[in-house]
Amino acid sequence: MTKILIAALMLLTASSAFALENDTRVFKIYDDIKVEKAHFHNRFGIDLTGDLYMPKDFDASKKYAAIAVAGPFGAVKEQVSGLYAQEMAKAGFVALAFDPSFTGESGGAVRDISSPEVNTEDFSAAVDFLSTRDFVDAEKIGIIGVCGWGGIGLNAAAADTRIKATVASTMYNMSRVAANGYFDADDSPEKRIAARKALNAQRTKDYKAGTYAKAGGVIDPLPEDAPQFVKDYYAYYKTPRGYHKNSVNSNAGWTVTSSLAMINMPMLAFIGEIENPVLVVHGEKAHSRYFSEDAFKMLKGDNKELVIVPGASHVDLYDNMEKIPFEKIISFFKTNLK
Repeated sequence: MTKILIAALMLLTASSAFALENDTRVFKIYDDIKVEKAHFHNRFGIDLTGDLYMPKDFDASKKYAAIAVAGPFGAVKEQVSGLYAQEMAKAGFVALAFDPSFTGESGGAVRDISSPEVNTEDFSAAVDFLSTRDFVDAEKIGIIGVCGWGGIGLNAAAADTRIKATVASTMYNMSRVAANGYFDADDSPEKRIAARKALNAQRTKDYKAGTYAKAGGVIDPLPEDAPQFVKDYYAYYKTPRGYHKNSVNSNAGWTVTSSLAMINMPMLAFIGEIENPVLVVHGEKAHSRYFSEDAFKMLKGDNKELVIVPGASHVDLYDNMEKIPFEKIISFFKTNLK
């Protein structure tokens, strides 16, 4: 009996050594994957916080390929990006899931603001951090962007040539949907001008009030006639499956005026100049599939690939382990970060 108790205590101690303090991650945790807090800053001086996942049997004297992960748009590292990062660590990579500027545990005085420039910079800041770790090979760094961060990730890969391989999963083009609406239904100068007028009127209200109005996260309570993709978002962000207290989408949402910059600054203008490999992954049944297919048409070269996952919805690629093609993603990085 004594030997059994000692063995159990040793197992508990080993497992807890790998755990985060006050761990609030919403996905299944692998006890043999060490994770620790990471703190870094972007070139705007905003302090960012991430969770750094280490491969099993990590050896600090070695040099590892590394991957930075962010997304979905309005989520935090304890949600989808952490799940992806943990899988990458399980496959032998150092992986960093981080909170974007103004969200989660990262800095930024005004909370829950999005910005095409600042958020693109956040990915490069993650590359800065990883490339300066002694145990990372700076020539072997890739990124994964999920949902809105898929588009931001492609934008970052166009700007930052240190990113040697990019995966965009269940991608949204946030600037396109902000400017044109879903399926480009609001793609007209008149509708954009009307949107700008309303958003700038909100700026005046915010300044007078000394605060920033929120747009609201995922709608709650859920209307019976809500589109299926809205029901899918609700099922992730508003239930124990994926709810997190720090998540923009799980709570009050983005600041209303965040859309102004997205409308005015299309992000994917230069992705045709990405020389390094890109893997674009989307669900066959996803309402957002057209974002990935249209972005893929803009990519050039024979080192770009589009994978459509049979039967998968948009949100399936958040946490459905039977739908996310991790084997394909891992093979892509092992081939292109070797």
